[in-house]
Amino acid sequence: MAQTGARAKARAERERLAAAAAEERAAQQARSARRHARKERLTGWIPAHRSRPDSPLAERRRRNVRILVVVLLLLNALIYLITEDVGTVVFAAIASVLVAPVVYTLLFRR
Repeated sequence: MAQTGARAKARAERERLAAAAAEERAAQQARSARRHARKERLTGWIPAHRSRPDSPLAERRRRNVRILVVVLLLLNALIYLITEDVGTVVFAAIASVLVAPVVYTLLFRR
C-alpha cells in the first residue's frame, strides 16, 4: 500500500510538472503570436523582400545598371559644377532620366 501511495504521489507530481510545462508552452505561444501580430502591423505595408537571382547574366545586368547610374550621376554633377543656371541643371537631370535607356542600349549592346 505504501508503494501505491508513492506511485500516486509521483504520478501527481509528473502531472503537475506536465501541466506547468504545458502552461508555459501556451504562454510562450501566446507571446510569440502577439509579437508576430505586432510585427505584421508594423511591417505589413512594406512589400515582401524578393530574393535576387544569382545567375551570371543577372549579375552582369546589375553591374551594367550600376555603371550607367554612376556615369549619369557624374555627368549631372559635372553639369551642376560647370553651369550656374538652375534651369540647365534641371533640364540635364530630366534629360538624363529620359535618355538612360538609349545610353544603356548603346553602351551595353549584346
